[in-house]
Amino acid sequence: MRITFLLTTADAMGGTERAIFTQAEYLAREHDIQVISVFRTSTERFFAVDPRIRVSYLVDNVGAVPRPVRKSTLTDAQCQALAAADSRLIPKRWEVAFNKLAEIELEYALRELDTDILVSSSPALMAATTTFARPEVITVHQEHRPSQLRVGTGEPLFQYAPRLDALVVLTERTREWFAESMRELAPRLEIIGNALPGGFRPQSSRTAKIVTIAGRMVKDKQIDHAVQAFATVAEDHPDWILRVIGDGPTMVAVRKLAESLGLNENVQFLGSVQHMPEEWSKSSIALLTSKDGEALPLVLIEAFTAGVPAIAYDCQTGPAEIITHGVNGYVIGGDDVDALSDAIRRLVEDEPLRHAFGAAALKAAEAYDLPTIMGQWTTLYTDLLRDRHSAARLDRQTDRLAAWVAGTGGSGLAPAAPRPDRPLFQLTARDIEQTIAAKDDSLVRAAGRLCLESDEITPNEAVDRNLRLVADVLDRHNVAYWLIRNDGVRHRVAVHERDRQAILDALTEGFAETAVYAELISYAGIVSGVTLASLTGTAEEGQKCGGLRVFQPVVTSSRTLRFAAGYGCDIEFWREDESADGSLRATRRTLIGDVIPAAVVAATVTTEYAGRTYPTLAPFTETLVSDVTLPIDVVYTWVDGDDPAWQARKNSLLAGLGRPPLDAASGNARFSSRDELRYSLRSVAMYAPWVRKIFLVTDGQTPSWLDTSHPRIQMVSHKELFGDRGALPTFNSHAIESQLHHIEGLSEHFLYFNDDVFLGRPMSASSFFGPNGVANFFLSPTTVPMTPLSDADDFNFAAGKNNRELIREAFGHTLTHAFLHTPHALRVSVLRDIEQRFAAAVDRTASSQLRSATDISIPSSLHHYYGYFTGRSAPGTLRVAYVNLGDAAQHPKLSQILTARDHDVFCLNDTHHGTVSEAERAQVAQVFLDNYFPVASEFERGSLRNLHSAR
Repeated sequence: MRITFLLTTADAMGGTERAIFTQAEYLAREHDIQVISVFRTSTERFFAVDPRIRVSYLVDNVGAVPRPVRKSTLTDAQCQALAAADSRLIPKRWEVAFNKLAEIELEYALRELDTDILVSSSPALMAATTTFARPEVITVHQEHRPSQLRVGTGEPLFQYAPRLDALVVLTERTREWFAESMRELAPRLEIIGNALPGGFRPQSSRTAKIVTIAGRMVKDKQIDHAVQAFATVAEDHPDWILRVIGDGPTMVAVRKLAESLGLNENVQFLGSVQHMPEEWSKSSIALLTSKDGEALPLVLIEAFTAGVPAIAYDCQTGPAEIITHGVNGYVIGGDDVDALSDAIRRLVEDEPLRHAFGAAALKAAEAYDLPTIMGQWTTLYTDLLRDRHSAARLDRQTDRLAAWVAGTGGSGLAPAAPRPDRPLFQLTARDIEQTIAAKDDSLVRAAGRLCLESDEITPNEAVDRNLRLVADVLDRHNVAYWLIRNDGVRHRVAVHERDRQAILDALTEGFAETAVYAELISYAGIVSGVTLASLTGTAEEGQKCGGLRVFQPVVTSSRTLRFAAGYGCDIEFWREDESADGSLRATRRTLIGDVIPAAVVAATVTTEYAGRTYPTLAPFTETLVSDVTLPIDVVYTWVDGDDPAWQARKNSLLAGLGRPPLDAASGNARFSSRDELRYSLRSVAMYAPWVRKIFLVTDGQTPSWLDTSHPRIQMVSHKELFGDRGALPTFNSHAIESQLHHIEGLSEHFLYFNDDVFLGRPMSASSFFGPNGVANFFLSPTTVPMTPLSDADDFNFAAGKNNRELIREAFGHTLTHAFLHTPHALRVSVLRDIEQRFAAAVDRTASSQLRSATDISIPSSLHHYYGYFTGRSAPGTLRVAYVNLGDAAQHPKLSQILTARDHDVFCLNDTHHGTVSEAERAQVAQVFLDNYFPVASEFERGSLRNLHSAR
């Protein structure tokens, strides 16, 4: 076979380069192997290369001017200009080193490349191999990082992966994520782990009193955690040493930490070393304290090959795929320094356990043996080559790509599944899962868990279901508990520490045949790996943890929305307080404090929640100062710009004014309806169930899908809204917004939504209003230009400048900033005061039937400033995302928003500026919104929730 590997640079000291050269050297025994490096960055390579491997470079970056390595007549000036220009295929957010010169040289090299198999080593290079390689060349991409954690660098994975012959990842969790995200449109997906280079590897005796942590000293490696954890062990075992191997920017800070902890004699900093096998053979325990970002850490495999047991934080991927918890090491909840210290102490003090773990580690290392791993690669390449010249191969690739583009818009949006959960840490868990799945064929597997599949359950219902699951089990086993009122998403149930075993027994029996899971929570609030709830009592951690997070996973048929541990029910083991008077110390702070007095504990009462009665403590039934009890409504202004009658009314007005239709001030781009309102209402139904009523203001239009008979929906026509004020018909959103406080029946406190604004996750009313009624506003970094009003101003900025003059005249302060695209928290009383205080400006705006330079923008700006200076509004904070659908470069942001689901609010704006066609904008918006909000709300005619609410 002729196999070509493509690297960004072959000179670097990195895990990707090491893995590629290890594979290439092994394959070169029997095959023709070439490595192409896009850039030459040094006169010497870090890794020695077998002479049988041909290494070539495309762009030489060593000299003063980047130049092609091939013979070229280009001048230095031309090369400099090309190196300064951006690549069209590979933008900087994919690969910062790339440029136009590299793109040209790479295209030339790949179009002429005569090889059987072409292997890319980064998503950016995958874009090039699948674009420039000959059709008969087999393309394989090796993912050397956890793909689900990539941000900008991961964008090519979804744009180009359907063109691949095979996508190879390091872990099962990453493979499952691709399979759930791309489904039948994924290329062949394989898992092949990292292999260590061959050669003799000395083994550890595990008798040396040495703990070792190895890795580049950067912030994400968290070497300081290892030092802190080791410090408590060293107090009792001063003859043990922690060795830190590696170099990097945090070296000085970690040294100072060790000195401050008095560990000068117990912590050794060795810097970078060339021969790690020898260093591991001197060690007895290995540590890894990285945050998420590890893929399949070679340092752990190296340690195992020397027979050294390991302790690691539970990253998104990596350690849990290598370490079998409690067999050859320990997987600790991320950032839990206390648990890390306990695990080190356990292996330090128990030598037989250390030896048993070490022997098991040595056995586990066999899976990463070089011949074993390379046998998997050889089998894959041989299998792929059988289909090389088949017409069906190209047909499959073309169909995959076409279907993917048809379903996503082709601009970088990827309807990716949520990130997988942490792994199960009991050896028997997988066997029990298989038994459960065999008995219940309604369960599906998603993100490594057995899940209920439902397109009907909302977040609130998911947390309620999990509370009921826990309460049912505890009630059946007569275990006393209290429902603890909580500001967060999850419910909390408190139990006495003395009932721990009874609770663990109850979970074991109650969920023995059910796909219910639990995370272990330490008393420090750190979450450990997931296991089946029925197994919590069999784990040593279950006997010591501060609590359990119990949940039954639910996933939608799209696989893009999942209710997992984040929507679980926390069982907290409350302990006797040091005062010994019967008071209990909460596992974590409650709304009434950390310590619950004995008298409060003794006075158990009941409370009703979601139609069920639960025991609780009396203070939690009272209205607390922090409670927001205000009735809060929602108002939307909406128009169907595709409605011929509406278009006729608008064009008639434009003609009467002597203006052509569809000018920039009132162009249809701003009014195009893609059913955003449907999805914005879904976001309110899912994430703000506390909203009382929803008012929809329209020009006599009604969405065909909206159930206007629903008791929480009220339609408001422009005629009702304006009365005898202003001028109708109006096509000016500023004018419509100036009248919102005249809606009959509207509560004093309400949220004003544009239909392109969506809630992104569960929200509380306190995000928008204080308990005292103060409305929160959210300043934007965008400034209102500090220039006089001019005809060149966009109408939004013109309105902002007009607002500036009103605020300056009224309060003597000059406003500088606009506000974020969020739901605007408004008060009717403030709007009425504005109408009286600035009557002329409000009347002028209300009477302007088209947007005008004389408008003011009231709910999105003026209200917030006026409310602030009259003590009724205050600055707030939200995590907000903004995407302009007209800019294709912003479409990949949608994938990040969908996958992470960590924004409170996002806006899909669509201005009349932009290069993306209307059809593609609509397609991208539809795909994204369908996947983000797959649960149809009770406001949609004929939906399951609508039918249920009608009963």
